[in-house]
Amino acid sequence: MINQKKFNYLLVVVGLMGLFLVYSSMAQAQNWAALPPYNTLWPLWSPALSPTNPATGLPQPIVTNLFRGTTLPVEPGLTWDPAAVNPWLLYNTPLGMAYYDPLLGVNLWPPAYLQDALGKPLPLTLSPGYGLLPPTSSAWIFANVPVGNSALLAYLLTPAPVFAPAPFPAAPLPVAPLPAVPVPAPVAPAPVAPTPVFIPAPVPLPAPVFLSPTAII
Repeated sequence: MINQKKFNYLLVVVGLMGLFLVYSSMAQAQNWAALPPYNTLWPLWSPALSPTNPATGLPQPIVTNLFRGTTLPVEPGLTWDPAAVNPWLLYNTPLGMAYYDPLLGVNLWPPAYLQDALGKPLPLTLSPGYGLLPPTSSAWIFANVPVGNSALLAYLLTPAPVFAPAPFPAAPLPVAPLPAVPVPAPVAPAPVAPTPVFIPAPVPLPAPVFLSPTAII
């Protein structure tokens, strides 16, 4: 019969083994890692995005932060705000890092609601156990990555409006001068003899006749 001391010792050993198994299962179930400065979730379950670190035997993200200028060796990258409905596909572009969301399309990273009024990052508040959230389904990835790639290509190939300066008015065409036309010298008019003016002789008027007032009435 096992005495109480040995029984207690056995319970401690079994308890430690149980805790180790739970810890190991939790470590294997860690699907996401929080990346600063936005604390978005990066997939640890994707070998392309988080290859296994030989020193630890655990997956390790290929990037350490998600600033706008972060270099993504593998595209698309994947990140997710747990409050959002869909994960985001991340891409490097000549304009900076961009993301594709099936609901919002292609936009420059980061989303506006992750920035303050000065454009500085607003860290997300992640609930405990975020690393145990289930991974994004392969069906979602296979359905959305080709669409995201096409949307990004169209986004980059869409020409930005170019406002050309108004054309300057054309210079006037040179006009050949007309040949000079000789102007004839003025000709003095010939003298004209004055026409004699006929003055008629005065005609004698009759003497005035004065009427009386009675004749006028």
